[in-house]
Amino acid sequence: MSDFDQLTQALARNLKRWRGERGFTLDALAARAGVSRGMIIQIEQARTNPSVGTTVKLADALGVSITTLLDHERGARVQVVPPERAVRMWSTSTGSFTRLLVGAEGRGPVELWSWRLMPGDRSESDAHPEGTVELIHVTEGELTLVVDGEPFPVPAGNSASFEANAPHAYRNDGTAEVAMTMVVAVPPVG
Repeated sequence: MSDFDQLTQALARNLKRWRGERGFTLDALAARAGVSRGMIIQIEQARTNPSVGTTVKLADALGVSITTLLDHERGARVQVVPPERAVRMWSTSTGSFTRLLVGAEGRGPVELWSWRLMPGDRSESDAHPEGTVELIHVTEGELTLVVDGEPFPVPAGNSASFEANAPHAYRNDGTAEVAMTMVVAVPPVG
């Protein structure tokens, strides 16, 4: 079984499990996540691979990290993730990408991401649940962080934090690659 097939199967199994643990019907999860009931059925039957945005919406609605939805070896107290097991979630033909390095469940999901944005590329995100916080550290280039339509330059060596309950985007308006590390902390589902 390929890595891609393994992720599809893990997502199907884990989405169904977490939906059951939360006591959400298909309709309830669809309403909470803003994802169609049909899409959830297809994902739970491992018949489709959703976009990053859809996966994020489902994880947010369930109050778990994306890592938890994609994890096919759950259970160890300490989880060491070798580079080849990090999950590439988004990429462009110019070489931009995001890689989910590791995640954890505590009071709420916490995820550690590695990002690379090529000149001219951007990635947009819908608002996350109230109380979600993102922390960013730029190691190369200059990121333009856009939160609720307002741009904030974040040059290499600088860090930023923001409440991610508004639409936001990550842009590379410069001529050099942008490399950054990001932590996303989501509050627990109450």
